[in-house]
Amino acid sequence: MQSKAKTVKEYLADLPSDRRTAIQAVRQVILKNLDKGYEEGMQYGMIGYYIPHKHYPAGYHCDPKQPLPFASLASQKNHMAVYLMCIYGSSEHEEWFRKEWSKTGKKLDMGKSCIRFKKLEDLPLEVIGKTIARVPAKEYIAYYESVIKTSGKRKKAQAPRRY
Repeated sequence: MQSKAKTVKEYLADLPSDRRTAIQAVRQVILKNLDKGYEEGMQYGMIGYYIPHKHYPAGYHCDPKQPLPFASLASQKNHMAVYLMCIYGSSEHEEWFRKEWSKTGKKLDMGKSCIRFKKLEDLPLEVIGKTIARVPAKEYIAYYESVIKTSGKRKKAQAPRRY
């Protein structure tokens, strides 16, 4: 469920009060732990945290007009979600994240990069904060570029032969 809000302030104002409270709490944890190379804004109809073009001119490979996404925060139809691109595809970061989460005793409802929660109490905010702080922008760019290079080579190697 993408929002039409143009700013984070508009996005928050459009939320029901209970969700606004939860999203604002998670947002504050993210902002407190966010490396200075990232910025906050609206991206893909959600609150996004990304590496702006001034630091990474190439942008996101799927849409170079977009800055490189790092994390997002959203109120969806049936849940709220934190999207952590920094753990998606990185077995090291994902393993660390799952281990830290399990120490809290809270149930993890996770997709590839999506951590779903119904209420703020479902989310161990200290784990979210540590996860955000764990990946500085320069490290994220290096990881992202290594994945892009690898996936590009893989696509070429797996391309069907033309006879």
